[in-house]
Amino acid sequence: MAEQPADPQRTVVEQRGLYFDELDTEVIYSHKPGRTLTEADNVLFTTMTMNTQALHLDAAWSESQPFGQRLMNSMLTLATVVGQSVPQLTQGTIVAQLGMTNVRFPHPLFHGDTLYTETVVVEKRLSSSRPGQGIVTMEHTGRNQDGAVVATLTRSVLMWTKEGHSDS
Repeated sequence: MAEQPADPQRTVVEQRGLYFDELDTEVIYSHKPGRTLTEADNVLFTTMTMNTQALHLDAAWSESQPFGQRLMNSMLTLATVVGQSVPQLTQGTIVAQLGMTNVRFPHPLFHGDTLYTETVVVEKRLSSSRPGQGIVTMEHTGRNQDGAVVATLTRSVLMWTKEGHSDS
């Protein structure tokens, strides 16, 4: 049921992602603002997911390792990269996530680094079995504040077309 505006003279604009029809291939969608990831984020995510890897939790031990400090949990980095794309691309327009491939972490992310994400839609096609829906393949790239690529992945999602979604 659609919410009625408090003032019928005003238009209500609701934040949403883009529909299948509105996504363009080879466009770079830049997701702002960035997200500065903290020690607290890392420890909470790591312990919440039962990941006891010392590289995320043990500062003294991590000092003796190749990077000389604790690393951000790569699953937190991955989740944040995908999450940063949601408001602009898939909020309210996604049906389901279909899968992720080619996940890479070419450079570490450390406590206090800021993560910025951009997305390129590399392929899209209407679903042959689900009318009003389409399959979109996206490449997400996460960079730190210095521009170093810290994460890349390819992600496939099932999305509503503008006509297929009942709330459009």
